Amino acid sequence: MAKKGKIRIITLECTEARALGKPVSRYTTQKNSQTHPERLEKKKYNPNLRKHTLHREIK
Repeated sequence: MAKKGKIRIITLECTEARALGKPVSRYTTQKNSQTHPERLEKKKYNPNLRKHTLHREIK
């Protein structure tokens, strides 16, 4: 029987745009859920706000 994969595809969503009521930007990336079970946070570019903002992992 095959083992369950440790690498998951996750979606990162902008936190600042949601608070301002603007269109949010989303990015997809991969993470190893076994070594990093907590939610991922990265600074990414939001083209709607034209600046780098904090993006958090969503379910």
